[in-house]
Amino acid sequence: MDRNTLIGLVLMFAIITGSFYLMKPSESEIKQEQARQEAKAKATKGLPASNDSTANAKTAQTAAIADSAELKKPFGASKFGTEKIITLENDAIIAKISTKGGKVRSVELKGEKNFNGKPLMLFDGEDNKFGFLFNAAGQNVSTNDLFFTTESSDIQVSGEGKQSVKFKLNYSADQYIEYVYSIAGKGYNVALDVNTKGIQNLIPQSQKTLTLNWSTVLRQKEQNIESERQKSTLYYQEDNKVDHLSESKDDDEALEKKVQWIAFKQHYFSNILNAKDGFVNAKIDVKHATEGDVVKFYNTNAELAFDNHKDNNYSLNFFFGPNQYNVLKAEGNDYQSIINMGWGPMRWINQWITVPAFNFLDGFHMSYGIVILLLTLLLKLVLSPMTYKSYVSMAKMRVLKPQLDEIKAKVGEDNQMLMQQEQMKLYKQVGVNPLGGCLPLVLQMPFTIAFFYFFPNLFELRGQSFLFMKDMSTYDTLFTFAPIFGSFNHISLMCILMTLTTLLTTWYNNATSGATGQMKYMGYIMPLIFFFVLNSFPAGLNYYYFLSALFTFLTQLVIRSMVNDDKILAKLEENKKNPKAEKKSSFQAKMEEMMRAQQQAQQNKNK
Repeated sequence: MDRNTLIGLVLMFAIITGSFYLMKPSESEIKQEQARQEAKAKATKGLPASNDSTANAKTAQTAAIADSAELKKPFGASKFGTEKIITLENDAIIAKISTKGGKVRSVELKGEKNFNGKPLMLFDGEDNKFGFLFNAAGQNVSTNDLFFTTESSDIQVSGEGKQSVKFKLNYSADQYIEYVYSIAGKGYNVALDVNTKGIQNLIPQSQKTLTLNWSTVLRQKEQNIESERQKSTLYYQEDNKVDHLSESKDDDEALEKKVQWIAFKQHYFSNILNAKDGFVNAKIDVKHATEGDVVKFYNTNAELAFDNHKDNNYSLNFFFGPNQYNVLKAEGNDYQSIINMGWGPMRWINQWITVPAFNFLDGFHMSYGIVILLLTLLLKLVLSPMTYKSYVSMAKMRVLKPQLDEIKAKVGEDNQMLMQQEQMKLYKQVGVNPLGGCLPLVLQMPFTIAFFYFFPNLFELRGQSFLFMKDMSTYDTLFTFAPIFGSFNHISLMCILMTLTTLLTTWYNNATSGATGQMKYMGYIMPLIFFFVLNSFPAGLNYYYFLSALFTFLTQLVIRSMVNDDKILAKLEENKKNPKAEKKSSFQAKMEEMMRAQQQAQQNKNK
């Protein structure tokens, strides 16, 4: 490095250093700027400015003037504040109420866990919005965005006790909206009394209702989020009739009649809002989520009657709890109708037979795996007379097969009508009903379908383990793999056992009944199809189907040992020799008439 370069570098460093000191703000300028920023921050939060110095006062005044337009609006001062959380706790829930919006900020169910082991939160933070929408002094107001005040503190209630906390949204000393939250020592309810004082003087005389907006984002709580989405939707009771929006797609509804309550239902948990005097002109909607941990988006805008000539009071009640049939039924208001028990006869079977039987067995405080086993065994015992008749009918058909084959060889397969007529003649002679083996099975189908609804919605199975099943409310996993065929990414061991047992029962039925042709192979194809359908269903349901198939197989083995084919054949031959004059049933008469008509048509065609 030469001398000129060195001198140049020294001069540049000297110029930069000198500029730094010459342009550096003075100590007083630094303090003034700090005071200005602090005063602005306090004004934004609605706090009084510091009076430490004249500069601070001027800065605070400048910030206040900047926000004066907002402050002069109705409830303007309530737009600024600091959030405070009040906790309400009893033996079942922990509800946190926020001064921001005066709303329930979060609800935790004590003793319950998410699928990942974390505490179960029905919702948390900004996932829940709740507030009144109205026009005051020409401005639209949403209480969800305003800060309430409270002098209450955290409360914990037990036993028969009951306590309340109050939140107030002030317009003036004698004009305000008050929320009073109450919680008892037991249960899943949080009562909310809304009292309006003097605000009727702010609201236009033409406005006869206040609009209540309630919207919630419900997030994943179960292992199978796709199944959780399929079993979650918005329910409501309109004119004493419970109905719901679609479970499979985005849906909305404008309800014209009075609505008693609205439920944001998730698979195993619900948030229900009940109004003592009901809602009117309710507009409800539910939207699907397609990714992430969001199950669905729920929203409700419902109106409450508002009297412009006096203070108004509204009695509301939140239920934050499980979709457990006995719990919901005990709450009244037909809450238990949000649990899908099936349709028509299946719902009646579950309500009047399955639920009482399950409750009876549950009263012995056994493992739910044992309860399901006993419930299945009890059902099989009740249906055993039908099973016996079905097996005897199949045995009759089996011993008649050689004679049926003779008719087939004699008539030929080309003349189906004549062959069927000759077979019906044989059935009549020996006193056999060809549908006798099917009818008992048909009568059992409603129970099979009813349990298809019962077990996937049975809250008691949630988190309960049995044998290798860690949680009977969802699928068990033998092993997993990369998704194929959509979301098929695992194999359920219980579903495999159920399928194998069903195939074994099918093989035995075919062997004992002598089934041939398409019916024989259809019996093997259906269990394989149901494997892919039920693979992602709760292990408790597949466990029931496994037990049902196993008991059916064992029952048939026992009945087979009691039934003698030679005696049955001898009895049928005796009937043929000594036919009884029996009156034809309407079904038999129609069948014979139809066969004769078809035979005549076939003969006319061949001419």
